[in-house]
Amino acid sequence: MKIDEAFGIHEQALVLKARRAEVLAGNIANADTPGYKARDFDFHKMLRQQLPQMDRMQVTQRGHIQADNGIVPPSQLEYRIPLQPSLDGNSVDTQLEHTAYAANALEYQASLRFLTGNIRKLMTAIKGQN
Repeated sequence: MKIDEAFGIHEQALVLKARRAEVLAGNIANADTPGYKARDFDFHKMLRQQLPQMDRMQVTQRGHIQADNGIVPPSQLEYRIPLQPSLDGNSVDTQLEHTAYAANALEYQASLRFLTGNIRKLMTAIKGQN
């Protein structure tokens, strides 16, 4: 068993959830900025794109080209369509953004708990104790 297989997709999920938290926090921070357009990305779509990358070869020499680190490129960020446009052109709905941020935080914590459980299982297997 490879150590990477023990953690599954949760490593990539944590990177994407952290990036989404940054994007949503940026939306919340700019709620009063005239003309600011709220942005987000489809987490599940991005995770599906990351899955094939899990089987890529690893960099073992200095001359090898580094793979991307899972950061969502700006071209993958989509603009939110406001439910109720404001007069100043700002498309941030603070209630929607706070809800999305809270849901993202809960999903991030769930992935961390899953990883913690897997690490405990591996430690038990290594030590041979409960």
